[in-house]
Amino acid sequence: MTIVFKLSENLRGKVISYYESFRKEKTPPYAVFQAQDADTTITLYESGKIMFQGISADIEANLWLDLERKFNNREINIDGTEKKVIKNNDTKLDMATIGSDEVGTGDFFGPIVVTATFVSKDNFKFLEDLGVRDSKKIDDSKIIEIAPQIMQKIPYYTTILDNETYNQKYSKTNNMNKLKAVLHNMALAKIKEKNYSYAKIVVDEFCSKEKYYEYLKDITPLVEHITFMTKAEDKVLSVACASIISRYTFLKKMDELSELVHTPLPKGAGENVDKIAKEIKEKYGHDILKKIAKLNFSNANRL
Repeated sequence: MTIVFKLSENLRGKVISYYESFRKEKTPPYAVFQAQDADTTITLYESGKIMFQGISADIEANLWLDLERKFNNREINIDGTEKKVIKNNDTKLDMATIGSDEVGTGDFFGPIVVTATFVSKDNFKFLEDLGVRDSKKIDDSKIIEIAPQIMQKIPYYTTILDNETYNQKYSKTNNMNKLKAVLHNMALAKIKEKNYSYAKIVVDEFCSKEKYYEYLKDITPLVEHITFMTKAEDKVLSVACASIISRYTFLKKMDELSELVHTPLPKGAGENVDKIAKEIKEKYGHDILKKIAKLNFSNANRL
């Protein structure tokens, strides 16, 4: 797999710093930096383009695509195409919606969790009074406080892809976005079959519409007529609720996995994760990682 896109200037130094310990002595023509992180080669060119090549290219690229979104308000697809930023993009949808969002795709430890919810206009005030917004902007203690209240009031369906199943499926597809699409479709289908009266179905966009449906070409039932929206969790209450419930479920599953190995498992995929993974492997053997971690991540290959 090869992924190429133009990297913003404020992230170029961060890329070099992040992969410094994996840096190659020689670089190809017109490149300023190249690193080999396990099965993925990362090349930064003088033009500012960055190329990820290898089995885990999508995992490594998504890390920087998320940072482009966070720091530069750029929406770059995994195929390298970029969407123009639309003005007034913070307009909230004032209508009943079904929405879905996922958690866990950037974490070495723990499952992937996808939730779909239905939010009617009757519940807007209840949710706004709770302070519902994107789970990434709410600390985990607040998530644990408000998620059960939302789950009692708002219709939802959550699907969990545990680590053992994830590792089996990824080994066949080598495509995390395809797995995410299948999980979103499953959760949305379960909510949609309840026949709620909604105006739109909204998915927090993680790939292009064309790619999303390509991933699902052999899946039934297929949920169609979806509105794919960037930063949907900030604009659509059903997506915000889905984000919070997914995060809550993920935290609970992380607690269970931590108990399994008698070690608090860190989130993310940084150096602290490598340290804990090494300790767990030395104590329990490599096979335990199949039950608690995503083995296509570079963290596993670095052990």
